Amino acid sequence: MTISQFFAILRARWLTALVVLLLVVGGTAAASYYWPKKYSATASVVIDAKPDPVTAMIYPGMAAPGFLATQVDVIQSERVALRVVRNLKLADNPQVVAQWREEAQGQGTVEGWLAGSFSQNMDVKPSRESNVISISYKAADPRFAAVLANAFVQAYIDTTLDMRVDPAKQYSAFFDGRAKEAREALEKAQSRLSAFQRDKGIIASDERLDVENARLNELSSQLVALQAVSAESGSRQAQAVNSADRMQEVLNNPLISGLKADLSRQEARLQEMNARLGEAHPQVIELKANIAEMRSRLAEETKRVTGSVTVNNTINRSRETQLRASLDAQRAKLLQMKAVRDEGAVLMRDIESAQRAYDTVVARLNQTSLESQANQSNVNFLTQATPPLQPSSPKLLLNVLLSVGVGTFLALLAAFARELLDRRVRSLEDAATAVGLPVIGIMPRPSARRLAGGKRMPLMQQRVLGQLPGPKPRRA
Repeated sequence: MTISQFFAILRARWLTALVVLLLVVGGTAAASYYWPKKYSATASVVIDAKPDPVTAMIYPGMAAPGFLATQVDVIQSERVALRVVRNLKLADNPQVVAQWREEAQGQGTVEGWLAGSFSQNMDVKPSRESNVISISYKAADPRFAAVLANAFVQAYIDTTLDMRVDPAKQYSAFFDGRAKEAREALEKAQSRLSAFQRDKGIIASDERLDVENARLNELSSQLVALQAVSAESGSRQAQAVNSADRMQEVLNNPLISGLKADLSRQEARLQEMNARLGEAHPQVIELKANIAEMRSRLAEETKRVTGSVTVNNTINRSRETQLRASLDAQRAKLLQMKAVRDEGAVLMRDIESAQRAYDTVVARLNQTSLESQANQSNVNFLTQATPPLQPSSPKLLLNVLLSVGVGTFLALLAAFARELLDRRVRSLEDAATAVGLPVIGIMPRPSARRLAGGKRMPLMQQRVLGQLPGPKPRRA
């Protein structure tokens, strides 16, 4: 279809198109005027991003891209709608119950029926670049719309608080049980350590171990010193056996020195008397007896002096043996104490581990306990809904403008539909299409003007038909 055909049909069927357009526009205007009015009340909330007062941390999940979308789904959930019904106590209204029985025929619950009805008239729109969410409710009564919008906001705030507090209460009960178990484990570990210290007689293991270490070091030093003394006394005893007369004790002994001096004088006198009187003389014999007795006394005295060295060496050996035994006993005692200390250290580490576990559980218990007692949510009222003065629907001007567009389309459609039912030749294209032959000429209208005053004919028509004479003017 060409443009000329389109306008030809429109000129021919303009009345039909006009009637359809007027019917659509008029019907829409009348319906919009008499349609029941709806009022839309809007309340808004803001989701606060400040740190949690309990944990001192930013609320988790707020940085997620779908956080606001999640909050919109929460507002539109059945849980929030049921919370609205419970807060307004609409299920206790006899008229509401009667209406539910009439419409739902007793199926389901009153709260569920009201929640579904409220959700259909509620609209939620999140902000694109902020944490503000607008909640609108549409109803025939402006005051009812404002009350329901505010009720949905309050129910959403209460629901977010419940969603935070309820898990905290469950965690608090869980950590309370774990805290009791951790405390029992700590008490058992402390009891084991106390029993161990009581059985081993340990008061202060580290201090006693230091004392015993000092005693071991002292015994070791004494043993080294006594070994040196014992070695010296042993060498002196050997000297006393081999060359007792050259010992310092013998040489420094005044009695032995006096006996040696007397012996030397008696031996000198014996030589003199022996040379003068002879060996058989009684004085010589008596003098020899005196010298023998003196030598015996010298030997006894030397033996007595060297015997003290032997006794001293024996004492030193005995002391060394005793000190070595004490050192070995102290070393064994110290090793035993170290083993006891290691065992006690294991028990002490068990106590420390139980203490850390108990402290961690108690800290989490305190935190969850505070969270379970929280009464403030991170969602706050931004604006409260007020009863609107103007209805939000129907919008007469907008509906009329839309009906003009729709009516124009329907008018054109009706005109073309009527044209299809009663098709006529209205242009050259229609004639060529109808007979299936090309157009070779056009007969001008009787009232067509000539070239001087009228519209000029196409050049092809002039060539084919030439200039046809127009109608002759009537004579008066």
